[in-house]
Amino acid sequence: MYDLLVRGGTVLDGTGAPARRADVAVSAGRIAAVGVPEGTRAVTEIDATGRYVMPGFIDTHVHGDAAVFDPDVQLAALRQGVTTFVLGQDGVSYAPADPETLRYVSRYFAPVNGTHPGLDGGPVSVADLLASYDRRVPLNTVYLLPHGTIRHGVMGSARRAPDDGEIAAMRARVERGLSEGAAGLSTGLEYVPGAYAAADEIAALCAPVGAAGLPYVTHMRGYESLAAGAMAEVLDIARASGAAPHVSHLHGPPDELIALMDGARAEGIDLTFDSYPYLRGSSTLTLVTLPDWLPVADLDAVLDDLADPAVRNRLERDWFARRPEIWPRITLSHVPSDDLRWAEGMTLPDAAERAGTTPGEFCCDLLVATRLEAGCVFAQPPGNTDESVRTLLRHPAHTAGSDAIYQGGHPHPRGWGAFARLLARHVRDLGDWTWEQAAVHLAGRAADRFRLADRGRVEPGRAADLVVADPATITDRATYERPRAPADGIEHVLVNGVPVLAGGVLTGGVLTGGSALHRPPGRALIPA
Repeated sequence: MYDLLVRGGTVLDGTGAPARRADVAVSAGRIAAVGVPEGTRAVTEIDATGRYVMPGFIDTHVHGDAAVFDPDVQLAALRQGVTTFVLGQDGVSYAPADPETLRYVSRYFAPVNGTHPGLDGGPVSVADLLASYDRRVPLNTVYLLPHGTIRHGVMGSARRAPDDGEIAAMRARVERGLSEGAAGLSTGLEYVPGAYAAADEIAALCAPVGAAGLPYVTHMRGYESLAAGAMAEVLDIARASGAAPHVSHLHGPPDELIALMDGARAEGIDLTFDSYPYLRGSSTLTLVTLPDWLPVADLDAVLDDLADPAVRNRLERDWFARRPEIWPRITLSHVPSDDLRWAEGMTLPDAAERAGTTPGEFCCDLLVATRLEAGCVFAQPPGNTDESVRTLLRHPAHTAGSDAIYQGGHPHPRGWGAFARLLARHVRDLGDWTWEQAAVHLAGRAADRFRLADRGRVEPGRAADLVVADPATITDRATYERPRAPADGIEHVLVNGVPVLAGGVLTGGVLTGGSALHRPPGRALIPA
C-alpha cells in the first residue's frame, strides 16, 4: 500500500515525451511508481480522471522573499500549480547581510520584496534565511546570492569600482553563500548599488559560481532598445567566468535577441532566460521616475533632495518635462501612506489631477510621503508586443517566471495569473506550446537550470511535487483592474508528497510541505 495515489490522470512527465495515461503512486514524499497494477491501493487517493498530472511548476523569477509567508500568496501560487519559488532576484535580498545592510535592502526593496517577518535585525547568513523557509511554508524555496546586497555589505553605496581587497571580500561572501546552499548569483544592473558594478567585477564574483556549475541570473543593464548591448555584456561575463547565464524577464526586439542567444548557444554558452506573458511591467516608482543624477543609493539624501524646491525645479525642467509620455504609462500599485492610499490603482496623471497638481509634483510628493517605498505598474515601450512575447516564449532556452511583486492594494496581476495564463492562452488557445512542451517550459527546464535534481519530472524516485490540472478549465482570472483573483482549473497540488492544495483550498499542510532546497558542495540541490 502506498501513501497516496493519483488515479486516472494523463501524465505529462516534464521531458516532452508524449502524454500517457498512468496512475502515480507516492510514498515517503517521493514518486514511487508511474503506472501501477489494477487494484493497487493507497491511504489517500486523488481522482485525476480527465486531468493532466504534471510536475510542480518552478517560478524562476519571483519576488516572494517575504511574501511567501502570506497565505494569500501561497494560494495564488498553488492555484497556478507553482510549487517552487526561486528567490534572491535582481541582486537585492536579505542575505548575507550585517544589520546595516539588512536595513538598507529591506527599505530600498520594500516596494518589491516587502518585509521578512522573522529576521530580527540581522546579521543574516544564507543558512539563516533558508532555515526561515524550511518546512514553514507550503512551497519549496531556492535562493540566489544577491550581488547588490553583497556589494553593499563590503562597499556601502559607493559609486566606484572595488579595489582588490573589496573584490576578495565580496568573493569570500559568495563562496560562503554557496557553501551554505545558495543556487547561484543574481544581479540587478538597473538597481543600486548593483548598477555601479562593471562587467569585470561581476565576472570575478561569478567565477566560483561557474566552478560550482551554477547559473548567473541577471536583470540586465537594460531592455527594449538597450537589450542587445545588455545581452552582449551578459555573454562577456559568462565567457570570463564560466558561469551559465540566465536572463531575467527578457523582453525586447525578438529577432535581434534570438540571434544573439542562438549564437551564444552555438558557441557552447549554456544560456537560458525567463519571461512572463504580459505587456506591462512592475517595479519601484523610484526606478521608473527618478534620474540617476540624484543620489539614488542614499535613500535619506534622495528624500532631502525631493523636499528641496531647487531640486524639484531642476527635475521638472531637465527630466520630467523631457519625457511627458511616461506619465500615462504609470499606474500606482503600492502607496504605503494613509493620506495617499486612495491613489492605488490610478494612473499617475489621474492621481495628480485629483490632487490638484502636476504629475511631476505629485510623484515627488508621493515618494516623500512613502519614504520612497511606492510601487507601480507600467506599460512597456511599444516594441514589446504580443507577437514578441510569443516569439520569445517559444524559444528552446525559455523558462517561465512571473516576476511577481505582491506588495500593495493594486499589484500587477502576474503573481496571480502568469502560469495559468501561459497554459490557458498560450497552450490551449494559441498553441504556442503543446501540453507536453508546457511541462518542459514550466518545470523540466527550470529544474535543469537550477540543478534541482529531484524536481521537474514525473519519474520514480523524484520528489512528489505534482499538479493535477484540468486542461478545459484552467484560466487566469487576475486582471489589471482586479489583480488579486486566484486562477481556476488546478484543484490538487502536492509538495514533497504532501497535499497542500485540495479542492482549490489550502490544506494547512505547511509544516510538512515546502523545503528550502540547499546545495551541498559538488552536488545538486536537495531538501535540507
